Amino acid sequence: MSESHPPSLDGRVFKSVANAESGDVGGDTHFWFDQSGDLIHATYRGGTVRLGHLVGRHRGDTLDFRYSHVTDDGTTATGHSTDRIERLEDGRLRLYEDWSWDSKPGSGTSVLEELTDEERAGLDLSPEAFDGR
Repeated sequence: MSESHPPSLDGRVFKSVANAESGDVGGDTHFWFDQSGDLIHATYRGGTVRLGHLVGRHRGDTLDFRYSHVTDDGTTATGHSTDRIERLEDGRLRLYEDWSWDSKPGSGTSVLEELTDEERAGLDLSPEAFDGR
């Protein structure tokens, strides 16, 4: 990104728009981010992911984080991701992810895009909606 100050991810909600076959995240998976300084964390769920969390650091135009989640069938999975941040023409953000599993063999790439205002309006994006209950 060409900005002098990278954009905060705080309060932004993303959806998966592309993922490698070996990934668990899909088009129905949404990520709700919080950020304080360089620290980021997110809760995610949807599709086959019952509940997931990620935690890491925002370093310039990249994110570096660890993730863990539980799928609908009760399987747990963990891994590491490095993301490159891109600002779209309409001001939303896109994340290009290079990830790898720690808990099983495999790696891949994914793309997350920030939701539009219309997409956000159709979802319950309260913290309670993201707690996996």
